[in-house]
Amino acid sequence: MSFKSLLKRVAEKTSPGRAPGYGEAQALRALELVAENSIGRAALGNRLGVGEGVVRTLLRRLTSEGLVEVSTNGITASEKGRRILDDVHSIIIRGAIAPATEDTLGGHNYALLIRGAAHKVRKGLEQRDAALLAGAGGATTITIREGAALIPGMDRSPSKPLLSLIEVIGASNGDAVVIGTGDTMIDAETGAYSAALTLT
Repeated sequence: MSFKSLLKRVAEKTSPGRAPGYGEAQALRALELVAENSIGRAALGNRLGVGEGVVRTLLRRLTSEGLVEVSTNGITASEKGRRILDDVHSIIIRGAIAPATEDTLGGHNYALLIRGAAHKVRKGLEQRDAALLAGAGGATTITIREGAALIPGMDRSPSKPLLSLIEVIGASNGDAVVIGTGDTMIDAETGAYSAALTLT
């Protein structure tokens, strides 16, 4: 099973009533966070920007899929969870805080590099919409084709600070970069991950 279909299953609504209160981006971030260090429920909720009930539901789903293990010492990624993250990180490269420029939409911005995804980008609207649906302020998409960076839909090069960022995070020909934006860094990260998942 691909990591995308697995994340979708973790985040999907399974019964009548309300949706689980998190999306695929939060499920992925939760898996990344528990893989970095053993973490408690409260700390995980704070890092994801969700409440205790949402964290319980998310952990129950991740545990039922065999992706995390919960013990008195905290929550850790299982061997299966780490393998899934290896698959994810071969495509979605961990990102960086991005500067606020005329090309970004808010005070907090977070960039992710998606390997080989430039050909999947049309005008960047799908990425923007995914970020908005996740509660972020939006997303800016940049493609690198024939050695040149371009903002699709605007048909122009990004600002100099973003060109510098693209170089720092190691984007190369055929890659895409998405920059999520929001009122908080958590919102910006969620927006970036939601946008990135549209390109996997």
